[in-house]
Amino acid sequence: MTEPRAPRDPATLSPTAARGLFRAGLRVPTSGWSAGFTQANLIALPRDLAYDFLLFAQRNPKPCPVLEVTEPGEVGAAIFDGDLRTDLPAYVIYEHGRPVAEVADATAFWRDDLVAFLIGCSFTFEAALLEAGVPVRHLEQGRNVPMFRTSIDCRPAGSLTGPLVVSMRPVPAAQVATAVRVTSRYPAVHGAPVHVGDPAALGISDLATPDFGDAVDVRPGEVPVFWACGVTPQAAVMASRPAFAIGHAPGHMAITDARDSDHLVP
Repeated sequence: MTEPRAPRDPATLSPTAARGLFRAGLRVPTSGWSAGFTQANLIALPRDLAYDFLLFAQRNPKPCPVLEVTEPGEVGAAIFDGDLRTDLPAYVIYEHGRPVAEVADATAFWRDDLVAFLIGCSFTFEAALLEAGVPVRHLEQGRNVPMFRTSIDCRPAGSLTGPLVVSMRPVPAAQVATAVRVTSRYPAVHGAPVHVGDPAALGISDLATPDFGDAVDVRPGEVPVFWACGVTPQAAVMASRPAFAIGHAPGHMAITDARDSDHLVP
């Protein structure tokens, strides 16, 4: 069976069409796909950890804005008319906090007691940044967005604890205020940046070596801008070491049927 190819313009695909390509085996980061439709991070945990995670998300709303929660064992969701086991480009399987497999199909690992959480993703506001004239470097360079663990601890909840993870986009200094204004109107998908400027203030020593995703160019006159990231739940899994969890491969998101405009506030 031949693996499907990425379309020339993935922004024009409907969520249904995009999910079909991923189900068929296409594995690519999803930034820029299905313009106008919300993308989401996935974390699936056993039912006995679901309350702890809901509390963790409530206490850490910037990195963990919950868009949807499934019943135990469900593989679809109100905003995701597909199969959460197969319709993302790639998944990471965790055992006792360790990533033990990265797969294109999580069906063999899915359990009837798993509760799936869809968490807001900053890819959702990238179209708005572009419309405002703010460059999005990882799109320009055809790379995954760079993501970094920080030295900032999230508020713990029950058995879950871990560091804040951030995504970084370099922004020309004159456009930083625009980037803050535009993204602040999307609080359900991380909203305004958590930090602008010196990476060391977040405990990040080298922008060229992200913990997840790919490094991008930071050009003269540009400022690194950091947004809370929905990979934070997976960092909490790695720090807290629950017996089992499934997450999306960072940057390889769930493309939902919700509209970006559903999350826009005045």
